[in-house]
Amino acid sequence: MPYIPVTETQRGQMLSRLGVNSIADLFTDIPEKFRFPALNLGRGLSEHEVLAEINSLAEQNLTAGSGNWFLGAGAYNHFIPAAVSALAGRGEFLTAYTPYQSEVSQGTLQAIFEYQSMIAELFGVDVVNAGHYDGATALAEAVILALKNNEERSLVLLPEALHPEYREVLATYLCARVPEIKTYTGSPADAARAASDKNAAGIACLVAAYPDFSGAIPDLSGAAAAVHDSGGLFIVHADPLMLGLFKSPGEYGADIVTAEGQSLGNDINYGGPFLGIMGVKKELMRKIPGRIAGQASDARGRRGFVLTLSAREQHIRREKAVSNICSNQGLSMLRSCVYLALMGKEGLKTAAELCWNLSHYAAQAIAAQPGFTAYPADGNFFREFIVKLPGEREAEKISEKLIRKNIVPGLPLSRYFPGRKNELLICVTEKNSRSDIDRLAESIRTACDEEDF
Repeated sequence: MPYIPVTETQRGQMLSRLGVNSIADLFTDIPEKFRFPALNLGRGLSEHEVLAEINSLAEQNLTAGSGNWFLGAGAYNHFIPAAVSALAGRGEFLTAYTPYQSEVSQGTLQAIFEYQSMIAELFGVDVVNAGHYDGATALAEAVILALKNNEERSLVLLPEALHPEYREVLATYLCARVPEIKTYTGSPADAARAASDKNAAGIACLVAAYPDFSGAIPDLSGAAAAVHDSGGLFIVHADPLMLGLFKSPGEYGADIVTAEGQSLGNDINYGGPFLGIMGVKKELMRKIPGRIAGQASDARGRRGFVLTLSAREQHIRREKAVSNICSNQGLSMLRSCVYLALMGKEGLKTAAELCWNLSHYAAQAIAAQPGFTAYPADGNFFREFIVKLPGEREAEKISEKLIRKNIVPGLPLSRYFPGRKNELLICVTEKNSRSDIDRLAESIRTACDEEDF
């Protein structure tokens, strides 16, 4: 669209509507010394000079690629094959819009269909949607689905070791409702039975984290039956990479499975965009938010793909909407689709095994240092574990020391739990070598030995 200049009359009318006399009045909240044109920008730079300046600034950052990275807590530094970016970066995908018009959207629809098919097999469920904003919002939508499924029930059971930020997102999503949210410890099955005994009205849903925030893997056996006996839905928030090695939530009888898809071919990118995943058993497929791509055939028997099981109005009309999900994480979903297709079952299993073996090697190496403790003590964890530092050593101070040596040792748990100052959540992926881990163990011990606490 060509630029159309605004006339003085039009400018005056707009300012009058806003209740101000001049454009300068729009900036009165900004201190005068900071207002344009009082900016000392210096001379203009050439493209080469600008790029050199930007690169010099970028080099000051410590990134997952420039240091020893052991930070996880929801964003994971996994290997991504080069083909993922090459294929997902094609213009046909980057510029594609919402595929409502199926005759001109076959490529996008097929990608969604293939993605949903692979995730459904990984989760052990019947139907998967096209994507949520991230894992936290996917879980929140799952809880809302459960509450809508039986509006006479309001009890939501959450594990104590759920990611703290997921709990905050849940509270935000549910603020307009009146659910009774309770936290449980121990096994999901025992929690469901105990809650059923105390609540005659029954449970709306029970959420299990698989694994939980500390990396521990709970026993999901019997949980589905216990929740179903109370008339509720069993929701499992799973790690999709771990499912390449472990039993799927669907095999445990989960009604709804959610996950964060960042670890499946998506970069960390300073926190986004990530990918929320949701799958359900077929009884709930018409209640799931978001879009579902289906396979069909035309009058000549040729294979084609369409959006199915819901109308467009279900997503864009407030009175008909299952949720507020409209534009989905299409490119993040595509990257996960390409990643899964490239890795295959064996590749996904190998990546998960590497994470398992290397993280357990790290836990043993650090726990072997005098005064250090690593847990879960039974060793039943995936990719992440907690280290308790000796004495009164503070994880935040240790982390600051090691970052100056280009080692990011993990997440000090005091960020979420102020009373846990000497605990560190450490993440190990297939990108961390044994020598990286040995350096981490030695560096943590040395930092704790220094007398500046």
